[in-house]
Amino acid sequence: MVTIQRNDLQTLFDALERRGYRIISPTVRDEAIILDTVHSADDLPKGRGEEQSAARYRLNRREDDALFGYAVGPHAWKQFLYPPVQTLLQARREGTSRSSGEPGFALLNPEGADEEPAMAFVGVRPCDLAAIRRLDAVFLQGPFQEPGYARRRSRALVVVAQCTAPSGTCFCASMNTGPSAPDGFDIALTEVLSTGPTVYLAESGSERGAEILRDVTCRPSTSEEISAAARAIESAAGRMGRHVDLDGLSETLRRSIEHVRWQQTAQRCLSCANCTMVCPTCFCSTVEDTTDLTATIAERRRRWDSCFTLDYSYIHGGSVRPSGMSRYRQWIMHKMSTWVDQYGTYGCTGCGRCITWCPVGIDITQEVAAVQHPSIESVTPPRENVHG
Repeated sequence: MVTIQRNDLQTLFDALERRGYRIISPTVRDEAIILDTVHSADDLPKGRGEEQSAARYRLNRREDDALFGYAVGPHAWKQFLYPPVQTLLQARREGTSRSSGEPGFALLNPEGADEEPAMAFVGVRPCDLAAIRRLDAVFLQGPFQEPGYARRRSRALVVVAQCTAPSGTCFCASMNTGPSAPDGFDIALTEVLSTGPTVYLAESGSERGAEILRDVTCRPSTSEEISAAARAIESAAGRMGRHVDLDGLSETLRRSIEHVRWQQTAQRCLSCANCTMVCPTCFCSTVEDTTDLTATIAERRRRWDSCFTLDYSYIHGGSVRPSGMSRYRQWIMHKMSTWVDQYGTYGCTGCGRCITWCPVGIDITQEVAAVQHPSIESVTPPRENVHG
């Protein structure tokens, strides 16, 4: 393990840029911590923290110069591996087929498919790394691979920032996805604020990460720094704002299809799909075919969709899930039960985004607890202040 001084952190960014990576990292914009392309360590959210609760998100100023002193913002890394809109196919009409007399066509390369630079994700929280690995299982480990995701993922370099600043809606510790990531990264950073000037303990998780660290200005970590980093992570695990009891949860939900809680929650749910848009593991999509006004160019595009929309489950004759209750139940059941059947793990990583960004403050941890424990099944949590 090596230590990078605060003033030397830029050498990590320089090493990534020399290798041609597009560096994507948390940064501040519009009073939120979002993910965007950056070029310097100075672009990170220096001295910024967050206040998060059900239906509430606020940035605040910290009393130190921490660069990773926040939990997670509204953006998930999936947008870079699985874009919200992606062109799957383009075709151009060209003349007439000699054999059939029908209009001929030529397939075109989807826009920019060969021009995408390799990406370096800097500052990935452990819960979000777990989410990326959930998507890996969906798109890479089945009988068929999603080629666009596979291409981007194989070239992406992941720099984890171990979490030392959980928010009021975090529950990664109870989902076993944080606050530290033991593996699955190329480089892991732990920000240490308690031993004097801010330093970053770094360890490599791959040969690619080790190669990059050899170009970074650093020194061997001291035992005091290693102990301080361990204490910071342990403290974060004890300061989670939420908790989920996983003991028998998947089986309990499977037996509770007609539980009264689903209807109670549906009376509050707006079916706005905010929870699925900010969720780092949701991957529902729809496909649209369009032509230009001259009927010369045809395109097939895939767009993010949500199981909360009425049309998502529409087949001939109507929607399979016509009620808000059935759609909310489907979402919870998939995250906390049927995902286990499919992939052997939960689809939720405990990031808490769905709680923070739900306009009416529906809390997934309270909903599953109400189903698990009959004594609180009729209790509806008070509605907290909305985002305004």
